[in-house]
Amino acid sequence: MRARRLMAIFALGMILSMLPAPAAAQEGGVILLLSAQGPLTPAMAEYLDRGLARAENENAEAVIFQLDTPGGSIDLMNRMVQAMLASRVPIVVYVAPRGAMAGSAGTVITLAGHVAAMAPETTIGAASPVGMQGEDLQETLEAKAAEMIKATMRSLASRRGPEAVALAEAAVEEAKAATAEEALQVGFIDIIAEDLDDLLRQLDGWNVETAAGERQLRTARASLEELPQSLIEQVLQALTNPNVVFLLLTVGVQAILIEISSPGGWVAGFIGVVCLALGTYGLGVLPVNWVGLIFIITAFVLFLLEIKATTHGALAAAGVASFIAGALVLFNSPGTPAFQRVSVPLVVGAGIFTAGFFLVVLAFAIRAQRRPHAVGTEALIGRIGKVRETLKPTGSVLVGGELWSAEVEDLEGEIEEGSRVEVTGVDGLRLNVRPLSKKPD
Repeated sequence: MRARRLMAIFALGMILSMLPAPAAAQEGGVILLLSAQGPLTPAMAEYLDRGLARAENENAEAVIFQLDTPGGSIDLMNRMVQAMLASRVPIVVYVAPRGAMAGSAGTVITLAGHVAAMAPETTIGAASPVGMQGEDLQETLEAKAAEMIKATMRSLASRRGPEAVALAEAAVEEAKAATAEEALQVGFIDIIAEDLDDLLRQLDGWNVETAAGERQLRTARASLEELPQSLIEQVLQALTNPNVVFLLLTVGVQAILIEISSPGGWVAGFIGVVCLALGTYGLGVLPVNWVGLIFIITAFVLFLLEIKATTHGALAAAGVASFIAGALVLFNSPGTPAFQRVSVPLVVGAGIFTAGFFLVVLAFAIRAQRRPHAVGTEALIGRIGKVRETLKPTGSVLVGGELWSAEVEDLEGEIEEGSRVEVTGVDGLRLNVRPLSKKPD
């Protein structure tokens, strides 16, 4: 009995040894990689929240938040910082790749990580406050916001030493920026890593303090799992690009005007509604001057009037000027951050293209108005037909799907069946034709 029991235990052990170990135990845990690029947006904040929630549900070893941002609004910054400070999973903010930056609000987000890392040739700092939509603040509001950001940064940088706190305050008061090497020298960040592999190697064994208490990072054997942005998050992120929003508004209004001027279809109207809906979302996120929208609407009204009441381009020229001025007022008003401004060459090019498009429509409209309207049998003159009964000189031809008696004047010989003829006149129920091809097609 004892021998059988030992054999059973041995067999069970062999079977268990052949089974794959759980992923976390086999690979030393999972590290979730989030990548964010561009100004802070609601979509980016949602992406971070989703990543942190997934990391906690999967009991991830850590979250690496790879960041490249010029900054954004204080409200979004506070939302993201609060989510990071409440995380039970260690967060490593990694400013990368080379040439990336953690500007303005990105500086605070970097300090909010349990570990702050940067790639070589990256920068951090210039944390002057901006408003909810990225605009510069008035003097009193700016002073209050600056003091709030300084207090937040002092709190986050206090564990890094007095030199790091001094750099944090200078980033707010003087908009000072620092390279990765300068930030590491004063303890503003913890690590300079060439790439993700180098970062994981240096992180192994680090002790961090999370909302759940102290935790030691074990990254040497951990597997890196990237969490990409969802399609909706990518679309919403793109809609915070002023150039994209401007193009959506331009295409949307043009499509709507096409639908109004030529009713009966649905494709142009559908495209116009979708573009305007997406563009409106972007306008709600970006810092815009709504006066510019009035100029843009005025421009399209002028283009439409040019089609209805020809002024030989005068209204079209005024429309181009109003369109360009409106776009610049809408997106490039004083106080708008540089990264949230629309491209001036794009605006000028779109204005010229739009005017050209409406002038082409105008030319077709004028040509249609000047073309004589032929009705009845007169509309047959100039039409091309095909001989169905040999013309000797009389016979029959097929014109416009109808069979007509036809006669050819001054004909030598005959026009064979299948030849092409042109209608030159109508005599009662008989067509006068001339040959175009003496041989059958």
